[in-house]
Amino acid sequence: MAGRINDDDVKAVRDAVPIDAVVSEYLQLRNAGGGNLKGLCPFHDEKSPSFQVSPSKGLYHCFGCQAGGDTLDFIMKIDHLSFSEAVERLAGQAGITLRYEEGGYTAGTSGRGERIRLVEAHKAAAQFYVDQLGGAEAEIARRFLAERGFDQAAASHFGVGYSPAGWDHLTRFLRGRGFSDKELILSGLAQDSRSGKPIDRFRGRLMWPIRDISGEVVGFGARKLREDDNGPKYLNTPETPIYKKSQVLYGIDLAKKEIARTSRAVVVEGYTDVMACHLAGVTTAIATCGTAFGGEHIKILRRLLMDNATAEVIFTFDGDAAGQKAALRAFEDDQKFAAETSIAITPGGMDPCDLRLAQGDAAVSGLVESRTPLFEFALRHIVSRHNLENPAGRAAALDEAAPVVAGIKNIAIQHESAVQLAGMLGIRDEQFVVKRVAQQARWARERGQQPGQGRQQPARRYEEAPAAAPAPAQTGGPALNLRSPAHRTERELLKLALQRPALVSPAFDAYGADEFTAPPYAAVRQAIQDAGGAAQGTEDYLARVREAAPNDTVRALVTELAVEAIHAKTVDEVYAGVQLVQVRLRAVDRRVHEIQGQLARLGPQAPPEQLAAVQQELWVLQQYGQRLRNRGAEGL
Repeated sequence: MAGRINDDDVKAVRDAVPIDAVVSEYLQLRNAGGGNLKGLCPFHDEKSPSFQVSPSKGLYHCFGCQAGGDTLDFIMKIDHLSFSEAVERLAGQAGITLRYEEGGYTAGTSGRGERIRLVEAHKAAAQFYVDQLGGAEAEIARRFLAERGFDQAAASHFGVGYSPAGWDHLTRFLRGRGFSDKELILSGLAQDSRSGKPIDRFRGRLMWPIRDISGEVVGFGARKLREDDNGPKYLNTPETPIYKKSQVLYGIDLAKKEIARTSRAVVVEGYTDVMACHLAGVTTAIATCGTAFGGEHIKILRRLLMDNATAEVIFTFDGDAAGQKAALRAFEDDQKFAAETSIAITPGGMDPCDLRLAQGDAAVSGLVESRTPLFEFALRHIVSRHNLENPAGRAAALDEAAPVVAGIKNIAIQHESAVQLAGMLGIRDEQFVVKRVAQQARWARERGQQPGQGRQQPARRYEEAPAAAPAPAQTGGPALNLRSPAHRTERELLKLALQRPALVSPAFDAYGADEFTAPPYAAVRQAIQDAGGAAQGTEDYLARVREAAPNDTVRALVTELAVEAIHAKTVDEVYAGVQLVQVRLRAVDRRVHEIQGQLARLGPQAPPEQLAAVQQELWVLQQYGQRLRNRGAEGL
């Protein structure tokens, strides 16, 4: 085994790869104020961004689902990696050679994480296929690309390659790179033969590497080239530990930045369509990989589009019956977007690749610009199923179509669409249809549902503040009450101690855990003390506090408080002093109240020396409390 990764190397990896750069590979981040960034959480469904990243602290926290941690925690959670696998991946990105406590400077294949090994195998396979594309055998593959308008530069841009027709060319190549037969089978790059020996899964085919959103090759799409190939026209990588076809989008690695920048995504149906769109200037084009566009794909896009009201998802489909069916299936998922969804029907049954060949790049970009709102397409489909020549048919069409219009997110568009629906149905009284749609929307709201069979209302814009964070998991005792002045002040003081320790030091380190009335906050205070105190707020201070936390619950609360914004326009010594005084003053007042109760219980018959000691403590505390009220932080 490779052994434990050297602690200094782990720290070097954490420091070398900024957390915002890592997170941005998976979702769009925007300014949240206070030096933080925010986006839609990749770990749970939400309509408003509650996921925050603090680049300066190297931490993230979701105020919705409470997920949080540092860069390594994020990679481990989102890609289901072990700790060592996450370190190894980020080390590879940063060019850091890891040292292992047992085994020197080389990890050795036996110690590498499974996912890392499978990704490395795919990376090697992708380069192998690219190298084969230039060979004599691959003439048929090059001709296929040329006939569809793709030159060598286009093939290189998308990493297109060729798999030799022999039984085990790739298998032998990867064995030579140190990969075991077990790894080749597990990766889906090879399969068992009748003889029991692994053979190549892809043979004599044009190969497209399928990359995840971070740009790593996780699978392949293979196109049949020869008539004697008895396999399917397209053959994709099977489900593996790193490849789930419902969770990948072809071209997302190339399109993600432009999707985030323009708040637009174009969904096409195939690999060549993605290539044609990108080469025609539509660089937001993506495609599914051998499966229908579904919920997991929507989650990927929503994180990039941020669900803002100006975002748009455009589906391109053929105009035939299959294309219409696919469009209607996409419309069923429209409710899961805050973005507007549109459809672009290709003329004459041509896909974007054919359209580019026949009419050029301008025709492809023109196709996207000529889109129709998906709800309008769905309305026309609904209306077409009814006989509009008689009142009963028009009434039935209205009954079916009104909920669809009621579910349109933009109220202004909803009104215009109701008028448009009246025209489609041939109903002269437009206001009757408008009122019917409004009635449907009102009924849905009263039932606590969204109009149009669950279609959502406008999502809150990302500029709005997220809802108040739910109380963190507690460590015992009463639940946190963020409306309590005491709990609010304790929370602010802990945030200052974690985020701006210099402002509260050295006074804060003299505070006992018992001065915090909420048990979770007392646990955080103890973790700070166990890490050496706020006065030791060096660059690895937060990491030490998180390590000192007694359990994951407290560790998560430390992360949350380290990322949450401090509730002050000006965070300075004056503000910090106010929080210090309020927490201390409440602790003093609580103790005064306890002593007064103690005196009442002792009564006048108590021994004089005992009464004098208690009264002396009471007098000292009362004087200290008065000094705090009069002098503020100077009285500490």
